[in-house]
Amino acid sequence: MKLLCLSNGHGEDRIAASILRELQRHPDCPQLAALPLVGEGLAYTQLPDVTLLGPVRKMPSGGFVYMDGRQFWRDVRGGLIQLTLAQLGAVKRWAKGGGKILAVGDILPLLMAWWSGGNYSFVGTAKSEYYLRDEAGWLYRRKKADRLERWSGSVYLPWERMLMHSRRCQAVFARDTLTAEVLQKFRIPALDLGNPMMDELGLELSSTGYYNPDANRRGSRRVMTVLLLPGSRSPEAYANWEQIGLAMVSVREAFADRPILFLAAISPGLDLETLTDDLARYGWRRHAHRPILTSDPKAECFSLLNSRLVLSQDGFGECLRRADFALAMAGTATEQFVGLGKPAIAFPGGGPQYTAAFAEAQSRLLGCSLILVDRPEKAAEPIQTLLRDPDRLQSIAENGRRRLGKPGASRRIADSLMKRLVASG
Repeated sequence: MKLLCLSNGHGEDRIAASILRELQRHPDCPQLAALPLVGEGLAYTQLPDVTLLGPVRKMPSGGFVYMDGRQFWRDVRGGLIQLTLAQLGAVKRWAKGGGKILAVGDILPLLMAWWSGGNYSFVGTAKSEYYLRDEAGWLYRRKKADRLERWSGSVYLPWERMLMHSRRCQAVFARDTLTAEVLQKFRIPALDLGNPMMDELGLELSSTGYYNPDANRRGSRRVMTVLLLPGSRSPEAYANWEQIGLAMVSVREAFADRPILFLAAISPGLDLETLTDDLARYGWRRHAHRPILTSDPKAECFSLLNSRLVLSQDGFGECLRRADFALAMAGTATEQFVGLGKPAIAFPGGGPQYTAAFAEAQSRLLGCSLILVDRPEKAAEPIQTLLRDPDRLQSIAENGRRRLGKPGASRRIADSLMKRLVASG
């Protein structure tokens, strides 16, 4: 048995690697290979006995080629067409050799899997029916052009559903229950096994200490912990960090009588010195301390009056679990935080990822758990409102867990894949 995993992005690579890691725990684990279609696939290099098949290359767009025509042409000049042709050849040869394919991401890996001529399964990470509807029905959209997005009856367009409806498509793993139910109405073999992005956080879902009737009174006596998510890609993350700096000023001024702990979950690929230089402009100073994060004792700590700030590049899961609120300008990380049952406050940046359009779409995906403000200076206002409304906090907790699902999806998907691989020989 042979299985090739196709994925198209840093977040998709991590999700795919999580599934492959669970497959490796099976006594009859197939021969595994991976082909990251975007970037260098660093998530796969942490897995033993997983071969990187075909050429990989980091593109100038950082994976956001479809968001901006200028990004597309930069990638074309960087060798995108030649890279794609070489990858298509590698996938075709794999299928001719009897190998099966697992596509993780959006239509690009799904289309490649279909084009290979072999049997394949699909983990749909990019699309959810929540972009268009919730359990009560279609979402209100002000513009007529936006309302036209529902024309085909699903967030997945007819040509995408055709690829999932192929007799060679053995399973479709939807990212949430609502999406699975809609796909099943189109007679697509969709399964609702959860969202693997929640698995890498490590522990069971947690809740913030503010979710009880006397939250505001108790909150005045305890440290309020705020997560900072500037995103993972350079140079956008550095520009986002400047916006988050303004949001921190807003929060500190609004809660001047309360101790605040800011936890910054920083991608290992970013330069900490660049971020700390920005902090000095706001008056933050390095602070000698005992380790605040057990998962990252080397995290850097800063202080300013009643607030502390910790920058960590190796404590992602712990930062998300400990925080009460998030100031978020990220994609997957924001969804993971919301999946823990907690509220995120977001504001748009200059892109190429976290634009106003992206933030608005993410707010539809995450519902009441993501609160948009138009400027970072307004970030404190929704936190103040939420602290006075424990019922709304409870609704946010339930909403986030419903939309992102329970941990363990990687294992459940791996078990399902193994049954199909064994059955098909």
